[in-house]
Amino acid sequence: MSKKREIKLSLYLIGAGMHVAAWRHPEGQANASIDIKHLQKSAQIAEKGKFDIVFVADSLAINHESHPHILNRFDPLIQITALASATEKIGLGATASTTYSQPYRLARQLLSIDHISGGRVAWNLVTTADATGQTALNFSRDKHIDHDKRYEIAEEFADVILGLWDSWEDDAFLYDKENGVFYDKNKVHEINYKGEHLQVKGPLNIARSPQGYPVIVVAGASKPGQKLSTRVANAVFVHWDNIETAKEHYKELKAQLAQHNRSEDELVVFHGISPIVADTEEEAIRRYNELQELLDPYEALKFVSGYMGNVDFSKYSLDTPAVEVEFPPVNSIQSNFNELYEIIKRENLKVGELYTRLFNSAKRDAFVGTPEQVANEMERWFNEKACDGFMLQFPLLHRDLEAFVEKVVPILQERGIFRKDYTGTTLREHLGLEVPVNQFTKSKVATS
Repeated sequence: MSKKREIKLSLYLIGAGMHVAAWRHPEGQANASIDIKHLQKSAQIAEKGKFDIVFVADSLAINHESHPHILNRFDPLIQITALASATEKIGLGATASTTYSQPYRLARQLLSIDHISGGRVAWNLVTTADATGQTALNFSRDKHIDHDKRYEIAEEFADVILGLWDSWEDDAFLYDKENGVFYDKNKVHEINYKGEHLQVKGPLNIARSPQGYPVIVVAGASKPGQKLSTRVANAVFVHWDNIETAKEHYKELKAQLAQHNRSEDELVVFHGISPIVADTEEEAIRRYNELQELLDPYEALKFVSGYMGNVDFSKYSLDTPAVEVEFPPVNSIQSNFNELYEIIKRENLKVGELYTRLFNSAKRDAFVGTPEQVANEMERWFNEKACDGFMLQFPLLHRDLEAFVEKVVPILQERGIFRKDYTGTTLREHLGLEVPVNQFTKSKVATS
């Protein structure tokens, strides 16, 4: 029997909220991104709502155009370790780059936190979008590596990480005090990886965790990103402008899994939304407008710039047709830029309209409304297979998160499309994923 589909929920945790002006709101905490108590409370509220995971993004360079809560924030790996101590069940996702990390060190760090949390960790595998255009300069390089080359490295990086996580077979450690045997030497493995970009001997100096090893999340929607996702990822994070495009991408992505002998339920697709919920639609719109009124249009355009080639929008009036902007070649989130630019051309947007039209946290869409309206829209996307769940990028924390947990979650639960309680303790259990078989054990079975 096939497993019953249930909506998956992830909290995108960023300071006072995803909206650029969230820190200025009377209910927003300006220093939230560096206040671990505030961040832990966000995770606890999400856990109260039975969310699958708390997701922490990252960037490795900043400039004067960066989102306020990117300027001053914790390293994701350290942050989720602190979140683990304040929660019991909810998953904990941290972003780390394959372009600017070493696989042995990262494999050890992630698996260590997976043990500390009892098997609740996910690694958001990124090749680094380089929103500032300056990331390479922080890592003794002159230039950011080209998009497709970054994914070539990521393919090798993923193989190394997976090999290292399987260094020890599940029953390798014997702890036999009587005979003085700490471990079975036949069940520890060097990976001896030698690729075009990476060379790693192994083994890793930590065993597999209660869920085997961390869940892998990939956010790339480009062709190389899809290739990597369907081969090694357990979840993907996407954002599309409309349900029809999302459905096409979902179908295309799921269809590719068979090439790697994987089933459709082995890859969870999270779609990004930014709900603002209130008892009446008028109140929800008022809450939305409160944030918009705090928005400095040119400050918002600085955020847009990072997704569209680091354009200096200050050279343009807000009434300038955006098609007249000189967009440089993009070496970051290529698929995202392509979609945004198509919207600009199709709708003939003006420069001053870009942030509020193109970015969820500033967009007044069907996810701004009453609990029933938001639940209905989420159910529609889920039932029509535009996604398996949602990455919730709340415009203002904690306000919008608390409202969602209190008002929307019970509706989804009553409709039988979201859990009423956790039935497991690990992230893989939350997501309906099996514990991966150790590749060295599998190899022995296959050759025996």
